[in-house]
Amino acid sequence: RERTMKTSVLFLLCLSVFPGFSQGRVVGEDETGFAECNVFFSGQVPPEGFSEPFHVKICQQYNKKPRFATLYSTKDKIPLYSAFKYTKPAQSEEEDWLVEPQIDDPENDLQEMVHEADVAGSVANLGANQALTSDYVGSGYERGLLNPSLLNEKDFQMATYTLTNAVPLSPSLSKSWHRDVGRVVEQALVPHCSKKDHLYLLAGAIPSNVLVNGKVSVPETLWLAACCDGPGGWSLALVKKVKDKNSLADLAVGELEQQLPAGVQLFKGSCREDNQEQDKMEAIMQALALIRSGEQEGTSDNQDGGFVRKVAGIIATPFIKLLELLIYVFVELVKFVFRCLWLVVKWVVSTLLNGAYSLWNGVVFYLKEISMVLISIPCDMGKVIINIMQGLLEIIQDVAFLTYKILSIPVGFVLHLTAFPYYTICAIPSLLKDIATGVGGTFSLVIDAMGTLLHGFYYLAAYIVKRFVPKGSSDD
Repeated sequence: RERTMKTSVLFLLCLSVFPGFSQGRVVGEDETGFAECNVFFSGQVPPEGFSEPFHVKICQQYNKKPRFATLYSTKDKIPLYSAFKYTKPAQSEEEDWLVEPQIDDPENDLQEMVHEADVAGSVANLGANQALTSDYVGSGYERGLLNPSLLNEKDFQMATYTLTNAVPLSPSLSKSWHRDVGRVVEQALVPHCSKKDHLYLLAGAIPSNVLVNGKVSVPETLWLAACCDGPGGWSLALVKKVKDKNSLADLAVGELEQQLPAGVQLFKGSCREDNQEQDKMEAIMQALALIRSGEQEGTSDNQDGGFVRKVAGIIATPFIKLLELLIYVFVELVKFVFRCLWLVVKWVVSTLLNGAYSLWNGVVFYLKEISMVLISIPCDMGKVIINIMQGLLEIIQDVAFLTYKILSIPVGFVLHLTAFPYYTICAIPSLLKDIATGVGGTFSLVIDAMGTLLHGFYYLAAYIVKRFVPKGSSDD
């Protein structure tokens, strides 16, 4: 019952905040690749070489449709890569962060991603295999998205806000990474792929030994691999070192694979390097050069104010962290209020339903009894009529017998004739008595029925008073 209550509260909160419901399904070992999320890989073949037992495949869904795929490391508590397609620039930046219960507790019955606070007591070992929001509080790092929300729209964007798609990044690096990936994809990659649906993107991170909260690995390198799997196809990779937020090196996919675990192969088929179309690659490199030159100009223009911004950042950081803590406490307080309101509403509704059920049972019982009384009235009336008919038959019988006697015994004719008025007059009181008895019985049944009905309403009123009107003290 407690789990049902929490789920109901979560459902109401989700309805009030956004129209959809996020779901991330942990793919089973008996399923091929990433199951229904294989559509986000070129040729529906995921990268090879990521085969450690602590690697978990997740098909990220929203509104019951696959949105992107993630390979998550339960050892490093960060995603190793997320595979997605470009939809179009995001129209909003609404955030709602979720966790995946099945990573920590495969036996639980929650098949969807949920808010961390809503499953704190119902999921065993929550946080043992994945990062939580609390791991980032006060750490100086923020949740940087591998699959950036700004490259997605509507439901695709909402699905990106899961901690299984986030790595610890400094605020400046997170901003730089999202900006660079957004510009590269929109200005260099999308315009040079024949069809947008043929552009497959892999955004990944290489873990380091630096841990946040002694648990979550801070990546040493961020990378993006792209493949245009269509006519005039091509592939390339970009790498950003965490220590240099302004770095953005372009590599061949094979060169990136050499920096990843041995045996990793990101793409197959027409996305391999031997199938590159040089004209497209040159155009993409020129676009990348323009993007880098624009960043360098922006960097030189901002050098004069860099020291001031650093000092202001150092001063403002404690206040920002305090504000984050206050927001976190406020959100938890709102959730607590919603839970209390749900308990009150549930108690009131349960009381009303119990009262209505008891009232219904009482009404049905008394209607049944009244119906039985009303049905018995015609039966009693029939008995009265039968009694009257019996009286008439007795009169007829007496007349017939008298006639027989007169005809059969002439001597006694005068005597019987003389006695006829006497017998007739004596029969009338008996007849009237039977009629009065029948009519009296009918009225008595009607009065009993009315008494039973009034008693039923008196019992119903007394039940309602006892149920809903509080008892007064003995002095009152």
